Amino acid sequence: MWDAIWINGVVATMEAGAPYGLIDNGAIGIDKGRIAWVGEAARLPAAPTQLARDVVDAKRQVITPGLVDCHTHIVHAGHRRADFELRIAGAGRDDLAKISGGVRGTVLTTRRAPEELIFRESAARISELIANGVTTMESKSGFGLDRDTELRTLRVSRELGRRLPLTVVNTFLGAHGVAPEFDGRADAWIDHLAQDILPAAIREGLVEHCDGFCDKLGFSHEQMGRLFDVATANGIRVKLHADQYNDFGAPRVVAKYHGLSADHCEYSNEETVRIMAEAGVVCTLLPGANYALFETKRPPIDLFRKHGVAMAVATNNNPSSSPGLMPTMMMNLACHLFRVTPEEALAGFTRVGARALGLEKECGTIAAGKAADLAVWDVEHPGELAYRIASSPCRAVVKAGRVVHRASPPDLLRSPG
Repeated sequence: MWDAIWINGVVATMEAGAPYGLIDNGAIGIDKGRIAWVGEAARLPAAPTQLARDVVDAKRQVITPGLVDCHTHIVHAGHRRADFELRIAGAGRDDLAKISGGVRGTVLTTRRAPEELIFRESAARISELIANGVTTMESKSGFGLDRDTELRTLRVSRELGRRLPLTVVNTFLGAHGVAPEFDGRADAWIDHLAQDILPAAIREGLVEHCDGFCDKLGFSHEQMGRLFDVATANGIRVKLHADQYNDFGAPRVVAKYHGLSADHCEYSNEETVRIMAEAGVVCTLLPGANYALFETKRPPIDLFRKHGVAMAVATNNNPSSSPGLMPTMMMNLACHLFRVTPEEALAGFTRVGARALGLEKECGTIAAGKAADLAVWDVEHPGELAYRIASSPCRAVVKAGRVVHRASPPDLLRSPG
């Protein structure tokens, strides 16, 4: 007998093929934290009460895979409200750098913060993601830029994954920028990362992936290659912040190392896109930053479609350029700013988001054998998730078969007074 069965749901499996992988009157059997059966309710082998100990009526709500937020900088201390106010007043990246804003400002705040404070503030942010349907997320380091703080934040990420009901994937982002102590010595900083900090994180089992900022404003192909040589030699897969500000060909570095994703990609040209496609590199779209930074350059969506590059979408949650925790809002922005379709936007937060983390066999679609990670939405059709502006109609979240979040709309029928 299964542990549970969800019935009377509009099930968007997000399997490739039919639009949204939609099953209009669907049922999902769950056993031991995994999906045991999914299909049309009429095809169930027996009555629901005979198949499972717990029968849950979805009441015609939409059920999707639990969302996968494949790009976040969520573990840090403090906020960058001052950056926002200055940016609204016309300040640019260089202006913020002069007053220790942006990444460097958060580095200094996080270095000074006690570990318990970093944990508490990050847990609050992640709890909001869970309430918005997320069951799997990536967590990058990069707000320490020294050995002690990089390792501390990675340990906090690990502990958050143990204590909160979601899967947390750790990404080492020591190459987020040059540490203040290494100003003007980017090569020496990369050597320090490759020879000391990344190996220490690997020895402690704190990291699954390695990332970096590859751009004219950041690190070169050669510098990232030195770090990626160490990562891949230790079984760590790679990804990059790529071509956000310039056509730098950064996704080609990911392709060379058979990596997972190139993220941002606003300036990527067609030859770069073709190379990404040949290597199976995902592009992760980050509309929150594009919006917050007043960018006018958009990723080459038509080229991604033409060459068959899969597109993930993520919150890019960070305190300065994308302080957002609502995946449905990011779907809406991706549709409006980048002209992806609502189905592409949802696939970006499910099937393709899982692929961008190397987890496509575990999550991202509703299929027998995969983790029973689900999100239940008070909408009639999955296309509505990207349609509404700043709305998150998530009513329940299931992680490994267990309901970990419930939300109810207000009781509009209750008498006043």
